[in-house]
Amino acid sequence: MPLPAGISFSADLKVALPARFNVAVPFIDRHLAEGRGAKPAIRTASETVTYAELAERVNRTGNALVARGLVPGARVLMVVKDCPAFFYLFWGAIKAGIVPVPPNTLLRAADYAYMIEDCGCGLVVYSGEYAGEIEPALRQLGAKAPPAVTVDAFLTELARAPATLAPRLAAAEDDCFWLYSSGSTGRPKGAVHAQRDMVVTSELYGVRVLGVRESDVCYSAAKLFFAYGLGNAMTFPLWVGATAVLDDRRPTPDTTFETIERFRPTIYYGVPALYAAQLAALEAGGRDFSSVRACVSAGEALPATLFERWKARTGTVILDGIGSTEALHIFIGNRLDDHRAGTSGRPVPGYEARILDESGAAVAPSASGRLWIRAESAARYYWNKPEKTAETMVDGWLNTGDTYRQDADGYYIYEGRSDDMLKVGGIWCSPVEVENCLIGHPAVLEAAVVGHADADGLTKPKAIVVLKQAGGGGAALTEELMALCKKTLAPYKYPRWVEYVSELPKTATGKIQRFRLR
Repeated sequence: MPLPAGISFSADLKVALPARFNVAVPFIDRHLAEGRGAKPAIRTASETVTYAELAERVNRTGNALVARGLVPGARVLMVVKDCPAFFYLFWGAIKAGIVPVPPNTLLRAADYAYMIEDCGCGLVVYSGEYAGEIEPALRQLGAKAPPAVTVDAFLTELARAPATLAPRLAAAEDDCFWLYSSGSTGRPKGAVHAQRDMVVTSELYGVRVLGVRESDVCYSAAKLFFAYGLGNAMTFPLWVGATAVLDDRRPTPDTTFETIERFRPTIYYGVPALYAAQLAALEAGGRDFSSVRACVSAGEALPATLFERWKARTGTVILDGIGSTEALHIFIGNRLDDHRAGTSGRPVPGYEARILDESGAAVAPSASGRLWIRAESAARYYWNKPEKTAETMVDGWLNTGDTYRQDADGYYIYEGRSDDMLKVGGIWCSPVEVENCLIGHPAVLEAAVVGHADADGLTKPKAIVVLKQAGGGGAALTEELMALCKKTLAPYKYPRWVEYVSELPKTATGKIQRFRLR
C-alpha cells in the first residue's frame, strides 16, 4: 500500500514528514479520500464502525473536548476499555491539538490519583466499569480534581458536537500523546510521544516486518492501554486501512477463541501467559484457528518450548519480540521468514541495538550486557522526571533496562531485567509494591518478592515471607496473603507462591538481596 501523501522513508529508513502536519490525517482522514468510507474500521460483538463513521466521530469528539474548555496542549486522561470510544477520544484529542493519556485500566484509586495530579489533565473520561477506582481517586484529590465524565455521558455530548474539524497542525517532534510506564519504585512515569512516533512503528514494524495489509483483520488480546496493544489493535490496522476487532472482556482462552471463531482475524497478538493457557485449551479440545496467518507475542520472553508446542498444534509460528512503552512498540522481533525459538529475533529495520557492559563499552560477542536501542519512535522525555529522563534517554539512545546477549547468528536472547522489576502477563510489576502490601498483614514481619517460573516457563511473583512469630505459615495464611494482594493491588500482581523463611538475605546496609532469593 502506498505511503500517505507527504510521508516518505529514506534508504536508511528515517521518516520524512511535512514541516507542519497532524498525525490524525494519515491515520483517519485519508481513508475517506482513498475510498474506504464504507469499509469496517472497527468490529465488536455489538457494533461495526466504518471508516466514514470513525472519521465523523473523531471530529465530533475533538469539537466536544474543545467545547469543554480544553486548549491545545491540555491533557485528557482516558481510562477507557477496549471499545470504539477509545479510538474516538484518542484521535479526536490529537486532531484538536489535545494530548490523550490512556493509562492501564487495571490500577487502583491511589494510582489514578497520582496520575491525575502528575499529568495535570484538564478532563478525565472513564468507562463506567472503572468508577469504583476513578471516583475515589477524584475524591482523594478534592479541590485539585479536574472535571470528569463517563464515556456514556461523553458520547451524548459527542452526538451534539459539529461533525467537521480542521486538524491542528504541529511539527513532527511536537508532543502528541503520553503513555505511563512503571519504574523500579512502582511509580508510573509519563513517557511523552511525538506526532511522528506512530508513523514509524506502523510502517517499520507493522508493514515492513509483520506485513500488515489492507485485507487483514487484526485482533489483539493485549489491551489498547499497552503500547503493544495500541499498535496491534489501532495504529497498525488504521495505517493500512485494515479492520480492528475489539473485545472489552478480560482475555481468557474461552473469550479469545470465541472472538477468533466469530470474527476470523488474520493476525492475532497475545502474550506468553495467554498463549500457554490457550495451548492447554487447544490440547483439551478442538477450536478453529484457521483464519490466523500470523501470531505475535511480546510483553515477556516466549519460552522456546511454548513456541514449539504451539507450532506443532496450530501450524503457525508465534513471532516473539521485545518492545517498550518508551519505544512505543517492538524494536527487536522475529518475522515469518526469519525466526528462532527462544530468542527475541533481530532488530526491526530502521532500529539500532547495542549491548553494553556496566562501563558503557560494547560487550564481547555472545556476552551479556545492558540493551540500548536507538529509534525514531522513542519517547522524547518523561514528564516531570528530568533525572530519570537523563538516565534512560542518552544521546539519542534508550536504555531498555533489559539484559541481553546475541547468539552466533545475531539473534538477541533475553536474560532478564537489569533491575528487580518483573513482567507478569506482559505488564510491569514492582516487587516493592507487592512487598509493602504483604507487610500490611499483621502476621508478616518482612517480605521479598522475586520472579519464579511456572510450569510453562513464564515468570510470576513469588513471595518469601518472614513472620512475626516463628512456626506459622500454613495454607490458611497463604490464602489470606494472596487475597490481601488481590484486593489491594492490581489483580495480576498477587504472588502465586508464598514461602516462609526465618530471615531474608541482606546487604550490610539492610537492603534485601533479591538475586540470592532467585
